[in-house]
Amino acid sequence: MAAYLCPPAVIHGEHAVQTSEIVAEVRDRHPHAAWVPRIDGIAASTGIETRGWMLPLETAVAPGGGSALRAVGVEPAQEALARDGFGQQDVDRVIAALEAIPAPQTVQERTAPAWEAVQSYGERAARGALQIAGLDAADVDCLITSHSTTPALPGLDIALANRLALRNDAMLLPATQWACVAGTRSLALAAELVAADPDRVVLVVIAEALSTTYQPADDTLESLIVRLLFADTAVAAVVTGRPRRESVLRLDAAWHHTLPGTQDLHRLETRADGTHFVMDRRGPRAVQETVTAMWEWLRVRYQDDPDSWHPDVLLAHPGGTRVLEYMEQTMPDAWPAGLLDHSRDSYTSGNRGGAAVFDILRRAHDAGQKSGSRAVLYAAAPGLTATALEGEWL
Repeated sequence: MAAYLCPPAVIHGEHAVQTSEIVAEVRDRHPHAAWVPRIDGIAASTGIETRGWMLPLETAVAPGGGSALRAVGVEPAQEALARDGFGQQDVDRVIAALEAIPAPQTVQERTAPAWEAVQSYGERAARGALQIAGLDAADVDCLITSHSTTPALPGLDIALANRLALRNDAMLLPATQWACVAGTRSLALAAELVAADPDRVVLVVIAEALSTTYQPADDTLESLIVRLLFADTAVAAVVTGRPRRESVLRLDAAWHHTLPGTQDLHRLETRADGTHFVMDRRGPRAVQETVTAMWEWLRVRYQDDPDSWHPDVLLAHPGGTRVLEYMEQTMPDAWPAGLLDHSRDSYTSGNRGGAAVFDILRRAHDAGQKSGSRAVLYAAAPGLTATALEGEWL
């Protein structure tokens, strides 16, 4: 399919949030949670000490602008208290106490500032990618975007088309719900587009404010893990159908795989206080199934050269260290060690969702890759679905 990729631009969240800060906030808020005695060990097991957010931690944990009476209203509460025999003085005292209790943030309070940040970060990444590729906004024929954590309509595609002043005839392809697979799947789609028209220039932009899933009121173990894992990042890259001086990787083949009946394992839910990422402990095992299927795809693709072919770098966003370990355990013994080094390095500063593969790719590029070396890019996402690409460094 021969598509050519320029180095991506990566914009990390500018607010550094330490794991120790998150642990302290959660311990103070939920001192009696069953997992509190193990919280330090749980935090250490992630291997993440700091992550970048688009907005500070204080924004995520701040109370809402209303009071605890917002849901029912003052008058219904007064009437209910009066019916139960409370005198007017007692009613006034109870109402005053309830009004002083802050309510949790609403969806709007959580999402609105994050959406503004997603647009701003996305624009910065897009302009950076165009500069890296030696192109202008007027050269863009197609824009592919993804931002699953800040629901909005119109979405990031329309926002960037206006911010970048793209041509009126540029094709806009929003892919809001791709989530963690956005990096690989957007490149696969871009490759299909330039295969149909080699003169086409495709700009891919992914901006994720995963910190919006930080929900202070949740006291489940899964919610604790979500708090500790996610980082905010915006990435962008240019894909063309013909090699450019700035091109660094040729994409040769794409693979897709979806596991039936796994749509409930990981999911993003919108509730009264914002978005919640719901995790299922069966998730890593399901992701491992997609890894096994990917190994089979590569085996068949190179069955005529089974002894000598191997990737020189594996750029993988599986969502967690357990799957990285599974990858290392199940890849052929003849393959060299260290194929996942850049993936591990990226993960030490947080799970970046759909932006992860571009961040890992940037790290591999900056470390230096030999011309002719082979690369495999892989990501899995809620669904459960996965996409991989195979190509060669230029």
